[in-house]
Amino acid sequence: MRARSMLSLSPGGPETLRLTEGHIPAPEPDEVRIAVRAAGVNFPDTIIIRDLYQYKPERPFAPGGEVSGVIDAVGADVTGFTVGDRVLALPIFGGFASHLVTPAENVMKIPDAMSFEDAACFIFTYGTSYYALADRGHLAGGDTLLVLGAAGGIGASAVELGKAMGARVIAAVSNEEKAAFCRGIGADDTLVYPAEMDRAAQKAFGSEIKALAGPDGVDVIYDPVGGDYAEPALRAAAWNGRFLVVGFPAGIPNIPLNLPLLKNCQIVGVFWGAFTKRDPGRYAEHCAALFDLYGAGRIRPRISDRFPLERAADALRLIETRAAKGKIVLTVSD
Repeated sequence: MRARSMLSLSPGGPETLRLTEGHIPAPEPDEVRIAVRAAGVNFPDTIIIRDLYQYKPERPFAPGGEVSGVIDAVGADVTGFTVGDRVLALPIFGGFASHLVTPAENVMKIPDAMSFEDAACFIFTYGTSYYALADRGHLAGGDTLLVLGAAGGIGASAVELGKAMGARVIAAVSNEEKAAFCRGIGADDTLVYPAEMDRAAQKAFGSEIKALAGPDGVDVIYDPVGGDYAEPALRAAAWNGRFLVVGFPAGIPNIPLNLPLLKNCQIVGVFWGAFTKRDPGRYAEHCAALFDLYGAGRIRPRISDRFPLERAADALRLIETRAAKGKIVLTVSD
């Protein structure tokens, strides 16, 4: 048996990935090896292969920062894991493969009732959104939450968690099909913004948000989109509102700094990856809370598309063109 991987051999888009075979790697003393069953597909996977992510692995490498599977080898110094454990892992890269070797600190066991597909689509999005809403946005019951890009994997997780936290959720998306998807996962209201955002469209978008939010405005704005969508959302912020900076697939926005002054609001960065390393105790608390919410049926990854490992390029194209609804997963056969 040989390991299979979708490797990035040179910088470029999804079409540059190549399916390759090689020896199954052995774990170092502090590592475990996972026979991968599923790999979540996320926006960072689309930019790490273009050398645009903050981490730039040496080539060749496989993208894929979120996997689930079964441990089939354990390093000599590892404690707490044994062969046969069902786990998920967040390795940053390397997950688009049949076997993954990663430090044990990147791995956590999953509940028996959690499928491998759900596990591979769980912590990256829900973890980011939980940290953003709970710790950075201080979302409270009765608050109004606006989620931009609400039909994507990370946006959908914010919609679900916002409802679980007792907020009224407004989901902003790019078409009516995505709006229907968001209503189906609990959004109280939806609005559709145009694919291209000129100044007139920005004003119209801002007016629509204000009309839905009411006179008090939006308490928490969750923005994983950026670009020209950010400013009109910020203009709809409530007094003492919190604008959460989560990502920039539409580009880095230009924000007039008089707005946070006039609104007496905060613009708050959300760097979840760094948080997990800087405060592992709090991160563990978050993960426990998320598994509890999953077990109670209050959150569940909304997987809209499944692809075999060799079609990773097709999965990545859905992400980078913003055509995805919910999560996309790669399935890996034995």
